[in-house]
Amino acid sequence: MPHFPMDSPDSVRSLPARRSVLGAMAATAASPTLLGLSSPASAASAAPVAQPRALPGGGDLGPNVIVFDPSTSGIQAKLDEVFRQQESAQFGTGRYALLFKPGTYNGLNAQLGFYTSIAGLGLSPDDTAINGDVTVDAGWFNGNATQNFWRSAENLALTPVSGTDRWAVAQAAPFRRMHVRGGLDLAPTGYGWASGGYIADSRIDGSVGPYSQQQWYTRDSSVGGWANAVWNMVFSGVQGAPAQSFPNPPYTTLDTTPVSREKPFLYLNGSEYRVFLPERRTNARGTTWGSGTPRGTSLPLTQFYVARPGVTAATLNAALTQGLHLLLTPGIYHLDQPIQVDRAGTVVLGLGYATLIPDNGVTALRTADVDGVRLAGFLIDAGPVNSSTLLEVGPTGASASHSANPTTVQDVFIRIGGAGAGKATTSMVINSRHTIIDHTWVWRADHGTGVGWETNRADYGIRVNGDDVLATGLFVEHFNKYDVQWYGQRGRTIFFQNEKAYDAPNQAAIQNGNVKGYAAYKVADSVTTHEGWGLGSYCYYNVDPTIVQHNGFAAPNTPGVKFHDLLVVSLGGQGQYEHVVNETGAPTSGTSTVPSTVASYP
Repeated sequence: MPHFPMDSPDSVRSLPARRSVLGAMAATAASPTLLGLSSPASAASAAPVAQPRALPGGGDLGPNVIVFDPSTSGIQAKLDEVFRQQESAQFGTGRYALLFKPGTYNGLNAQLGFYTSIAGLGLSPDDTAINGDVTVDAGWFNGNATQNFWRSAENLALTPVSGTDRWAVAQAAPFRRMHVRGGLDLAPTGYGWASGGYIADSRIDGSVGPYSQQQWYTRDSSVGGWANAVWNMVFSGVQGAPAQSFPNPPYTTLDTTPVSREKPFLYLNGSEYRVFLPERRTNARGTTWGSGTPRGTSLPLTQFYVARPGVTAATLNAALTQGLHLLLTPGIYHLDQPIQVDRAGTVVLGLGYATLIPDNGVTALRTADVDGVRLAGFLIDAGPVNSSTLLEVGPTGASASHSANPTTVQDVFIRIGGAGAGKATTSMVINSRHTIIDHTWVWRADHGTGVGWETNRADYGIRVNGDDVLATGLFVEHFNKYDVQWYGQRGRTIFFQNEKAYDAPNQAAIQNGNVKGYAAYKVADSVTTHEGWGLGSYCYYNVDPTIVQHNGFAAPNTPGVKFHDLLVVSLGGQGQYEHVVNETGAPTSGTSTVPSTVASYP
């Protein structure tokens, strides 16, 4: 494995940063009510007469949801205990949600390890104030932050002890709805390697310092400044973002986000748990909460089936059929049939990286072609028997318009291999029109157990068949063939991060007819309108460094298909790209790990 020398913070622009080099019945009862109005009756009371085996709504959140209030004793000790267990448990089974009731907490440092989520239980981040830190660093991995996956922070206000909070993360580690009363450092102590990341609906009063972070996406937020860029920094709807300047420095800046709807979140209304559903915004800029109570609707927890690990897929589906939503508490859920979401407006919300595993080759979750489904906050882990798909949004041929009330897929992560052998032909299929994919990491594992070219075979990452789909924060890596295939019309992507599969044994293994390799992002020849901003693909063919990848991006050469700010990178010369997009863009060469860029195409 090559080791790239690290420089001082002043020269971090030149730093490569590689992790894997190292290693319907009750629809009325279940519909939201406007915030501030009286709570609706529970699903059980508003539904028709309960059947003998009717499932209850609400209930206890289980042992792995740990709730604190300002009077709780031993908070720091409990935080430290969870961190010791989870710090290096990259492929472990522990799952935790650390929830803080509104109030003020002093002198805390919540260090977050794997599969750990921390969140406030107020309507606004400022309702839950920590005079202290929420910290992600990389001591467990010798200062390398490129494997700091699967952890999150949400809905808190922080006043960092040193004036700057440290959030040195990689993929699948969202920082949402946070208020940092100070600065935010995205690099590990010592400015070691880092490969992230995602911020949304957050306010950082001070400056954000990415330092060694090679790429990052920030959406609908406010920052006091932004210190530097390495390869690909993308902003949409961010007050205080640096001006558009790709490729030098590599900032891609959109004044607004075309369509966005923030992730659902659990909160307390007095002593009652509810789930807030933020409203859809168009041409959004800045946070949803900065000028008072956020806009949206609210559901009581009594309208959710609160699931615990060990529950069957049949029970989850019975709850959905009954008119309940799903709240998946932290843990691992084995499925012998798909979770089937058929009712408009259904919420499936995971806490603490609740993980779905299809055991017998089934699809983990499917939705009907209906309005306003919200899927958020869970991990799908492929099982040992090949699944043709792992997540399907809408059935094949879905064609209804959902422009006013789209389905959202937010912080839904997919993994094939790593925690054990897993296989899936296509990980995520989007058939429903107007779907918003807001932050996903779809990953065919390149390290861990059950990893090998055929061992965790996964040909395709994401396939988009529906029209008018928007992706904001798309991370897709290491698939045997295409990482992203886009067949729908009028698709848009804001930020894309990709690595081609490291473990291709030779050129023949990735040969695509007469084309050398499968593009990371392929727009179908039938598409006439498509647009993307800030897209990057990297190769590291360490098994056979002589492999040549024809391009990172492939699309029909037509005026309606447009790309802005593209880059490809050969990591240390382990394989090369001939072009960036189609036949355009200079080849990568040598071992210098310098991006080849195209600012506008065609």
